[in-house]
Amino acid sequence: MWISVYLALAASVLLATVAPAAARRLPPRRAAAVLAAAAVTAGCGWAWDLALLAWTLIGQFPLVRRLGHWSGPVLAAHDPVSPMIATLATVLVVVAAATMMVSVLRCGRDVGWLLRTARHCPPATGGGLVVVDDPAPRALAVPGLPGRVVVTSSLLRALTAAERRVLLAHEHCHLRHAHLGYRLLVRLAAGLNPLLWPLVADCDYTLERWADEDAATAVADRGLAAVALARAALATIDTDAAAPSALAFHEHAVSRRVAALLALPPPPRWGQAVVPAALGLIAAVCAVEAGREVERLFELAMHGWPH
Repeated sequence: MWISVYLALAASVLLATVAPAAARRLPPRRAAAVLAAAAVTAGCGWAWDLALLAWTLIGQFPLVRRLGHWSGPVLAAHDPVSPMIATLATVLVVVAAATMMVSVLRCGRDVGWLLRTARHCPPATGGGLVVVDDPAPRALAVPGLPGRVVVTSSLLRALTAAERRVLLAHEHCHLRHAHLGYRLLVRLAAGLNPLLWPLVADCDYTLERWADEDAATAVADRGLAAVALARAALATIDTDAAAPSALAFHEHAVSRRVAALLALPPPPRWGQAVVPAALGLIAAVCAVEAGREVERLFELAMHGWPH
């Protein structure tokens, strides 16, 4: 058995487990970066390592042997992967391909919803604000060229002028820092690696916290930002949730976010990211080495091909 491929798998599993705990001790901006990087590394590493294990079995199929011009008996004789592990890896690869397709379709649906929203929005006022006459209190950031902040008239009526500034600063943070990209990356990575599904909710919460902190800085009043968030949440308590693609001001663990705004801002430190970074590096290096091991195995089998 190759120690590199199993070490890479172990590092990917540990990374998916450790990253959320580390992110909770970081400021939101850095926590989002750690979660996104961990998700991409653990998702791609998991799929790559499983594919390498599965390929040692698939490569022995008669049709594949003929197409690849390598010897089946030589490959079987030098294959360090047991048939049971290779079969399990093949099944997991098929499952990962199916769940990845579901994630792609869901992300495509969400992006399509945003594009349709942007296309049917009325003209924006100053600062990219679009006010929609709707009894449901909602606010969301709609990416585009340019991006827009869509707010319903009922939500604006529920907030004071100062609280509206908090709301707009929050939504503009989502647009300015391309938070939709973080959400899509984590969701697609979770499609490859089911252990990453808890990171989806963690990422959504962290992005909202990032926008909360930016809004509090913009108005220079953390208490005002907390009150605006609480008032917006109360105004929407009896309404349906926003579309799943939306980063909504009034959703995602509002009570925790209000408590965080009323506390001191998190210190700007990177120390908590050391362990996830090390695990990510180990997973990447071992995955590359595992790929080389598979390449050497099939090169050896090609020498046994009857010319």
